[in-house]
Amino acid sequence: MSSEGAESYEQSLSRRGTEPRSDTTGSETDSRATSRVVHARYPHGGLPFALTSFVGRERDLGEIGRLLVEHRQVTLCGPGGSGKTRLAMAAAREAVEVPHEGAWWVWLAPLSDPTSVPRAVAEALSLPETPGRPPTEAILEYLGPKEGLLVLDNCEHVICSCADLVEQLLRFCPGLRILATSRELLGVAGETSRTVPPLSFPASGGSQDQDELLEYEATRLFVERAGAAVRSFAPQGDEVSAIARVCRRLEGIPLAIELAAARTRMLSVGQISERLDDVFRLLVGGNRTTPDRQRTLRSTMDWSHELLSEQERVVFRRLSAFAGGFALEAAEEVCAGGSVESAEVLEPLSRLVDKSLVVVSERDGEARYRLLQTVRQYASERLAAAAEVETVGRLHVLFYLELVERAEPELNAAGQATWLECLAKELENIRVALRWLQDNGETETYLRLAGTLWRFCYLRGFYEEGYRWLEAALVGAGDAPQASRAKALLGAGVLALLRCEYDRARERLEEALLLYRGLRENKGVASALQVLGSVAREQADYERAEELHGESLALWRELGDEAGEARSLNYLGFVAWLQEKHQEAREICEGTLVTFRRLGDSEGVVWALISLGVSAGYAGSRRRARALLDESLTLSSEVGYMEGVAWSLDQLGVLALRESDYGKANRLLRRSLEVHRDLGDRWRAASLLEGLAEAYAAEGHLERTARLFGAAEAIRETISAPVPTCEHAEHERALATVRAGLGGEALDTALTLGRAMTLEEAISEAGRTLETPGMARIRPPSGLTARETEVLRLVAEGLTDAQVAQRLFLSPRTVSRHLQSIYRKLRVSSRVAAATTALERGLI
Repeated sequence: MSSEGAESYEQSLSRRGTEPRSDTTGSETDSRATSRVVHARYPHGGLPFALTSFVGRERDLGEIGRLLVEHRQVTLCGPGGSGKTRLAMAAAREAVEVPHEGAWWVWLAPLSDPTSVPRAVAEALSLPETPGRPPTEAILEYLGPKEGLLVLDNCEHVICSCADLVEQLLRFCPGLRILATSRELLGVAGETSRTVPPLSFPASGGSQDQDELLEYEATRLFVERAGAAVRSFAPQGDEVSAIARVCRRLEGIPLAIELAAARTRMLSVGQISERLDDVFRLLVGGNRTTPDRQRTLRSTMDWSHELLSEQERVVFRRLSAFAGGFALEAAEEVCAGGSVESAEVLEPLSRLVDKSLVVVSERDGEARYRLLQTVRQYASERLAAAAEVETVGRLHVLFYLELVERAEPELNAAGQATWLECLAKELENIRVALRWLQDNGETETYLRLAGTLWRFCYLRGFYEEGYRWLEAALVGAGDAPQASRAKALLGAGVLALLRCEYDRARERLEEALLLYRGLRENKGVASALQVLGSVAREQADYERAEELHGESLALWRELGDEAGEARSLNYLGFVAWLQEKHQEAREICEGTLVTFRRLGDSEGVVWALISLGVSAGYAGSRRRARALLDESLTLSSEVGYMEGVAWSLDQLGVLALRESDYGKANRLLRRSLEVHRDLGDRWRAASLLEGLAEAYAAEGHLERTARLFGAAEAIRETISAPVPTCEHAEHERALATVRAGLGGEALDTALTLGRAMTLEEAISEAGRTLETPGMARIRPPSGLTARETEVLRLVAEGLTDAQVAQRLFLSPRTVSRHLQSIYRKLRVSSRVAAATTALERGLI
């Protein structure tokens, strides 16, 4: 039985041997349908009993109960199958425990004539029909002096009539409270709404612990309903993981989960999971007494679709082109055409949100829209039926191609973090665009899009996926323009280098070099030579590295490109530093610093300062090193260059490690880790976790060291980026130290625990206070972490999120996340309350 319509009046009738029928004609049929309600006597305050257990929703029930106390009219909104009716039953049943004069339930689903709504309510109240007297008058007279609860279920298809009646009831019946369920708001004065969310379900990439997986509302519902279908159902091992996949794929929609669980009579859970790509064919079922609109997932969607205007239907089906969310600007470009102008898209989109077919959320001041996966699949079928798949798909591709090309030059500028976040939000749509181009044989455009994405993939740690895109593009687009091919080859070479696939990197970069030479594109030639020099450097072939960087330098000079010249010099300085030629490295980097300052190139200045700082540190001039790195950190913060912030913090942390100031090293490296996390740079996050692990190893915290090594190892596997060859010996030495102290079995256990951590958990593990072995562990009061205490102290000083972020070298989003955690732990809801509470308790 579906959560949406558990225990309908049809079921009451069927138990008495009366067959329900679908009402599709006018008010006479509606009258017959509603008259049945008079004979359906429900115990416990006039509310229907459910035949199946109610799973989860504890928080929702509590919130609805509170709303019914504070407001006279509450509407539960949500898409078909979200469990509105079932939740309303449970909420109403809890509400009637409070003494009042009655509770009445009105089924509106079978009505087709809006004018029948008052009659349906009157009959639910058992009011006799009086010739010549409107039913609304009788209702108002009856309910006027009463204190009670009226539940109107499934208002969406008769919404105007419902709104008119509810408005009169609220005006003339002061003791009455109304709970409505609908796929959109009634739109009356005083209405308060509660969106019925999906059931909680396991997130992708989360814990695989079986007990934890079975605690989610969606998995609990599946197991319970599957147990009702198959008495012997007792999931274990892989079956539990398969249930989690099913619930995740169905996004916690109760009706879909119940229909899937019913399929366990014929299929294993694994088979159900595999067949969900054809969800509308698979999810057919329900009890014989379940209303027709809930017997299949498709009929539920058909019910919603039939209530749309023609313009809403056009926009709805075209929205199926999007995956993972989209912005209004994208919808206006992709959904326009024919009868819908670009400027007209907002209105039907808003109505689709109102009707619970599109989900909207706000993040960083921007509205983001998305379709639930099952809704998107249905809309996609409608798009195919309208023969618009190719047209809409092409518009979708062109929009995201333009976006990616607009972002490409910004990824090297001060707005880097903003554009990285923009592309990250649209990553699912970019993947869809790439698949569409590949499926439609548009190889040149595929190469153009993939080639433009490589720097994003580098900065966000998508080495394997980006490399795969580029390789597919290069294989499929042999006749593409040479410039596009050279650009893709250069990107493939960079990503192969980061994956430590040095032979493949060299092969791709030499191909790019050959093409750039043929095109007489000397900037491309210089860039390819520069990366080839980095490949040689990573393999400790410093002589070859100097030669290649020298060639690159000569070309930049020939082109008169001072910024390129300075970057090549910086690379040469790095090679000199690796060979412990500290004086040479210092002289080279000082020259680049002068050039970058003269050019006003803030990013270049940052990197020159970092290079000089690192070189000075290794040469033993630690005070000078710290001054240079502090300057790079300050400049990076001022211009908003977050990658520079992260690297400056990183090198300051390394410097603190060399000075055996492990507490300071921990704080600096952890801040760097958080910034790289916010940038999405998983490669540097893994490297920093390893750096923190070495800090803990030096202090004797071997188990924590091993866990951090395990977490870094898992990240490296995810992005296909092993420890670089030039760092391998040092990494192995650190692991050998831990193995010697812990023993092989304890090391393996700790590594396994670390590998199971999420990045957030690893950051938390890395953020613990460092102390020497045997010292008492310092625990911040009230459960606040050290970082949260820092944030709270600055908030108490009156700093804004942006100012706190700048002071602590964090992103504003990270500060906001810390504040939400602080509010939860201190049980407050505002900055002022948090600061006051902290001062009263002596926390800051």
